[in-house]
Amino acid sequence: MRARVPANMDPEPDRLRLDKWLWAARFVKTRALAAELIARGRVTVNGAVAKASREPRVGDVIELRLDGGPPRTVLVRALSRVRGPAPRAALLYEETPESIAARQRHAEQRRLAPEPAAGYTQGRPTKRDRRELQRWHERGSRPDWNARWSASLDD
Repeated sequence: MRARVPANMDPEPDRLRLDKWLWAARFVKTRALAAELIARGRVTVNGAVAKASREPRVGDVIELRLDGGPPRTVLVRALSRVRGPAPRAALLYEETPESIAARQRHAEQRRLAPEPAAGYTQGRPTKRDRRELQRWHERGSRPDWNARWSASLDD
């Protein structure tokens, strides 16, 4: 018994590029981003590094490395030339159980041990901050900067 394919998904399109399929399956926002992902070698099809012009087939195993997370391994279930809503795009592929488990482990690890730099909200001083510091220095109410250090030569 064949799986029912929505009307706008051709069961066997003539020719379909891998970058267009990744875009239609909603792994990336644009075809240009899909082509860039492929050009960087972050996409493999059946274990071989892919090119953007490669034609995916139903049953192919595609491995993607997106956003520094663990690789996602998906099985191609259908092909489509158009980018539809997310529920329809989810019918184009099936993620392997190992891939789902790896993504969940990675999410849990990020939750338990977040990136230290992510909590850092301040960067360089703004122009306003610089002017406030300058006013503070001009008033002469500077603390003793040497009092900050605990080590001294006199000990």
